[in-house]
Amino acid sequence: MTSELFSPLSLRSGQVLGNRIAKAAMEENMAGEGQLPGQELLSLYRRWAAGGTGLLITGNVMVHAEALTGPAGVVLDDAAPLEPFTEWAAAGKANGAAMWMQINHPGRQVQSDMPGVVWGPSDVGVDLGRLSSRFGRPVAMTTEQIEATVARFAVTARRAEEAGFDGVEIHAAHGYLLSQFLSPLVNKRTDAWGGSLENRARMLLEVVRAVRASVSPSFAVAVKLNSADFQRGGFDADEARQVIEMLAPLGVDLVELSGGSYESPAMSGRPADARTRAREAYFLDLAEDLVKTSPLPLMLTGGITRRATAEEVLDSGVALIGVGTALAVTPDLPDRWRQSHEADRPLRPVTWSNKALASAAGMAQVRHQLRRIARGNQPQPGTHPARALLCEQLQERRALRRYRAWLSLSREGAAASRAA
Repeated sequence: MTSELFSPLSLRSGQVLGNRIAKAAMEENMAGEGQLPGQELLSLYRRWAAGGTGLLITGNVMVHAEALTGPAGVVLDDAAPLEPFTEWAAAGKANGAAMWMQINHPGRQVQSDMPGVVWGPSDVGVDLGRLSSRFGRPVAMTTEQIEATVARFAVTARRAEEAGFDGVEIHAAHGYLLSQFLSPLVNKRTDAWGGSLENRARMLLEVVRAVRASVSPSFAVAVKLNSADFQRGGFDADEARQVIEMLAPLGVDLVELSGGSYESPAMSGRPADARTRAREAYFLDLAEDLVKTSPLPLMLTGGITRRATAEEVLDSGVALIGVGTALAVTPDLPDRWRQSHEADRPLRPVTWSNKALASAAGMAQVRHQLRRIARGNQPQPGTHPARALLCEQLQERRALRRYRAWLSLSREGAAASRAA
């Protein structure tokens, strides 16, 4: 059976994706020693590479060693050795797929027990009610810190290309730093980095310009953008449309649409204000509107598990299908779709009333499956979410001890270099 799903996609950089199915970024939290990709990550990506996906996008790779979304995050900065990343890129490209690195800065979405910095456009903290204390209180960034962060994104992108990756995806969604600058609820600045949408989008645009200037023309540059924050008074679909238009002249190949943040986890089907349908293709309604005016190809991610849904999304005019959780359960899903088969049974549903806690448990379930795949085992979709969350908390404690020790040594080394 022929299908547009398995047709190639040509991008403005000249890169050609083998089909319209992308493994969307999932935060693996599987860094090895030194916050580097280790054998588990390589094994995981080899498994996905063998499954027929046209594009693999890594989970968060952090541009700032002192600002991580979690203690087991991978860091690629100017001090990181390149060989582990070269091996990671080769693992993902082993079966002909393109391999892109998602690059990110967490901003204010940093756990309160983490060392390092908690920055934001303003000093507005994450509001999760009684769970708010889980996150550090942010400090409003200075202009110098903003400019230094823009430069960090460019360094990470340049080094990703040197390591053999085919592109980068700049993360400006899900309430991370660039998304925080876009949000009028979080960005309360009155200088050139806040206020109007043009000012709130300035940091993202500067990052894109710096990244595009630091890599070759054939290296893909994509942006992950919220179709909406799903918070009243937040970044909305009309602003998303305007930002896509701003990105078009800057050499961007693709915009991936998602939605939500830690405060309103729409990316897991649980927005705070319930304005998105809890079904497959969570953001399709908004994407259908955005695709009518978008000057750039769009990728849609969020809840896609069945081939019929993927076909429906393509029929709407979206160019690329992003699949996440389904690939954590069925890593060869694209090959199954090609053969008119479907995914294995889904993960056990999380029905807890607290949306933030339910989202955390859902993500823990996904990462539990990723670790099983990385170790050569079969996924266990029936794992209880409470068990997955407890296991993750124990692993995070061990990872936090390693990260603290590593960061302390890194700071000492940097101080010694400055003194010399």
